[in-house]
Amino acid sequence: MFFLKLVLRNAFRARLRAALTVLGLVIALLAFGLLQTVVGSWYAGADMASSKRLITRNSISLVFPLPGHYRDRIRSIDGVRGVAVSNWFGGVWRDERSFFAQFAVDVPNFFALYPEFVFRPDEWADFLRDRQGCAIGRQLAELYGFKVGDRLPIRGTIYPGTWEFTVRAIYEGRDEGTITRQMYFHYEYLNEWLKQRSPRAADRVGVFIVEVDDAERVAEVARAIDAEFANSLAETLTETEKAFQLSFVAMVETIIQVISGVSFVVILIILAVAANTMAMSARERLPEYATLKALGFGPPFIARLIAAESLVLAALGAVLAIALTGPVAHGFYEAAGKQMFVAFEVAPATYAWQALAALAVGLLAALVPMVRAARVAIVDGLRHVG
Repeated sequence: MFFLKLVLRNAFRARLRAALTVLGLVIALLAFGLLQTVVGSWYAGADMASSKRLITRNSISLVFPLPGHYRDRIRSIDGVRGVAVSNWFGGVWRDERSFFAQFAVDVPNFFALYPEFVFRPDEWADFLRDRQGCAIGRQLAELYGFKVGDRLPIRGTIYPGTWEFTVRAIYEGRDEGTITRQMYFHYEYLNEWLKQRSPRAADRVGVFIVEVDDAERVAEVARAIDAEFANSLAETLTETEKAFQLSFVAMVETIIQVISGVSFVVILIILAVAANTMAMSARERLPEYATLKALGFGPPFIARLIAAESLVLAALGAVLAIALTGPVAHGFYEAAGKQMFVAFEVAPATYAWQALAALAVGLLAALVPMVRAARVAIVDGLRHVG
């Protein structure tokens, strides 16, 4: 009890300096937590990927489509449970700042492969019946206020003209981790337009989504699919859904690495500030440490005292930062992040990193003052001024 009381009194003796040190640590840990959450959000789509789903695309580039008749040949391969088509649409609703993903899919087959998307039975039936109907994810609907029955005009970029859609269904996520920021509509609607306007581009598919009956056979089935179309005019590249998603992340991987690096630089900066604060505090109290030594307290006691003071400040900063990270991240997402991220949840690992970073700052900042105060001679310490 005596030791704890002594630590607390010494740690908060210079209240303004202690408060500013804690505030700096809180800001640094908050920034670290937010930056780590930004990095994690880039991988949200990949984390949602199924271990049983494969993506088959043109081996040259996604820009080049695949013939639609490949679907039947893929379905006939041993180990394939289901196949669906998906085509990126890339239209613009309202303006470029209101961007969201749109896909043309063969609706019954596609959603059979994605049980994580949940529909109301009546809305699902309406969606199936309406060739111009579309399905909007709950997160997307809440972001822009879409409701069932709304007319949704979208200006085509890849496919010119104004496309008219009607919101026939708003699907939910099976759990909180399911991303529902996409719009889906009937591939037949797009293909019919292509048959009239650009017949040579009709019956072409961006990618095939393939479901495998056994997750352990994923690599085997992927090789079989690519072998099926080897030496054809449109050879394929088949990869897991997660690898496919990560290929998009790789396009901005350098930026992600920079953001992650900056988050650790922030911690190093506050480490330098905390170390300077502890050094100042220890230097001012050298006569007190010398007095304690004269009274019989040994160097280990002095070292523990300084370390405990530093850890108390670090712990206080960590507790405040961890308590504020969730609300601040939510506020950031609501204010500015909805347009950029499909999900923005602080991972448990981020909280653990914040606690470890605070512990490291507390220990390392106290290291030099501990050694100096423990080694100071009694006479030199009593003689020391300021």
